[in-house]
Parts: sequence; structure tokens; C-alpha cells
Amino acid sequence: MNNLHEIARDLAVPGKGILAADESLKTAKKRLESVGAEDNEENRRMYRELFFTADGIGDYLSGVILFDETFWQKSSDGTPFVKLLESKGVMPGIKVDMSTAPMPNFPGEEFTQGFDGLAQRLEKYVEGGAKFTKWRNVIRIGDTMPSDMNLREMAIGMAHYAAAVQAVGMVPMVEPEVLLEGSHTIEQAEEVTTKTLQRMFEEIKNYNVDVAGLVLKSSMVLAGDKAPKQSTPEEVAEATLRTFEASVPEEVPSIVFLSGGQTTQQATDNLQVIAQKNNGPWQISFSYARALQGPSLTIWAGKSENIPAAQEKFIERLKETAAARDGK
Repeated sequence: MNNLHEIARDLAVPGKGILAADESLKTAKKRLESVGAEDNEENRRMYRELFFTADGIGDYLSGVILFDETFWQKSSDGTPFVKLLESKGVMPGIKVDMSTAPMPNFPGEEFTQGFDGLAQRLEKYVEGGAKFTKWRNVIRIGDTMPSDMNLREMAIGMAHYAAAVQAVGMVPMVEPEVLLEGSHTIEQAEEVTTKTLQRMFEEIKNYNVDVAGLVLKSSMVLAGDKAPKQSTPEEVAEATLRTFEASVPEEVPSIVFLSGGQTTQQATDNLQVIAQKNNGPWQISFSYARALQGPSLTIWAGKSENIPAAQEKFIERLKETAAARDGK
């Protein structure tokens, strides 16, 4: 367990965060087609290489979450992406869930798939060089959501996953994402996020998972994207930190945020104020996907001649987000 504690702490070092480069094939297709690039394996590989080969990523990233296809791919010079990241001082991680599916008898709610064959996949990723993993559940806020059964399903599944990951010597990242979609208020978001995290950590402890050897990937607490009154960074920070104080064990070394539908600027501004106001025992950081990659994707647009400008923009976004992570 000492090694797990060390990895979890190293993922949370000040001044750095985690790149979520683990979009599914379906999401990667949307990303590429949004800029007029064809969706194929080579373009997906080039899209990842754009970020992984940018000079200086090790100054701002402690880890990168990969998708299965990406985990086994190589850069143009033949270097496996896992080895390339390690050479830059960036820990390779891997998404191990198999996405979500509708939850029978609970309209609008979802459960996470991927327990079949999980043990074998974990062993394969350990051998391939992964140091940490990620598993995502989604929680919706609505008139009858989340249901108690949905929260129960999430909590037990997350605990089962975390225990299995620690058993093979990797750090589990737990991501119970409370979705931004909806017209809910920030007060409703705070109530649901608090209950979600409380239920999850209660079950994690029941499964004897060592919380000092995991990383929490959390939503920020803010009003839904269709709410009449949107949340200010100050409101987001106060509600988010109240939620953590009520639900996250002190032993958890770090909490990293997903950007979850926020604009690039929102994700940066909210992170900055949360970091400034945080007096808790946890390191506060980021694990963004679109908020870091989106501007560079637009510049690149699948064209090799645009790679230098796209990489320059990526480093700019990393630098800005890492500064916000430290409240600077």
C-alpha cells in the first residue's frame, strides 16, 4: 500500500494536473468530425500524438488517462505512447470501465458496464505499464433523480472496482460525475453531489479500500446548464468545498476536477477560486479533457502543418490551468 500512497501523492503534486485523453471511440469520432477531420485509427493516433509530443508537458502534467486503443499505440518514431509519457515524467493511466448503459426500470438513469473480464484487463494494463486507472459513473439530477437504487448501484460498483485495482498494485481514480445537464439550482447540485460522495465513500470503506491510495475525480458544484440563474465562481467554490467537507475523508490525498460541459474559461475560473478558498487537507487539481484539448483540436483540424501552432496553444492552456490549480 505504501507504493499506492506514493503514486497517489505524485499525481497530486502542486503545479500539475492530469490530462483526460480517454475519450471513447464514439466521442473521438465527434471530436474529429467537429473540425472536419475523418474519423479513423490513424487520425485518432495523430490527435493523441499532438498532445503527448508537445515540448514541456511534464512541467504541467503528472499523469494522462488513456483509452484502450491509445494505450497500445505508438508515436510516429515508433515509441509506445506509454513509454513516451514516462520519458517526460508523466504517469500513464487507463480508463477501465466500458461506458454506461440505461438502467432498467429507472428511466433517465444509467449504470456503468465493465465488470466482466475486469481482472484480466487490469493485469494486462499493469504489464503494459499503467500506474493508475479510472472508472466513471454518471448521476443525473431531475424530478425523480437520482434514485436511491441508482446511488446504491454507483457506490457498490465503484467500491468493487477500487478494491480490484488496488489488489493488482494500481491506484484507482473514482469518478462519480454529477452531470451539468438540466435546470437544477446550485443548491440541488450541492445536495445531490454531497449525497453521492457520502454513499460512495461509505461503500468504499465497507470494501476495505485504502482511501489514502486513491484519487477522487469530482464534478464541481454548480447550477445546471439550463438553470435560469447561473453560478458565479465564488458560489461554485463555496458550494463545492462545503460538499467536500461533508463527504470526503481527510485521508484522500487529492481531488481532481472534470470540466464536465463547462467552457474552457469557466473551468479555469472556477478552479482558480476553489483553489484559493480551499483550506481542506486535500490537494485540489484538474483532470480536464475538452477544456485542455479543445482549442488545439480546432487549430489542428487534422492537418500536419498546423501541429506546431496547436501544440503551442496546448502548452498555453496547460500553463494557465496549472496556475489556476495553484490559485495563481
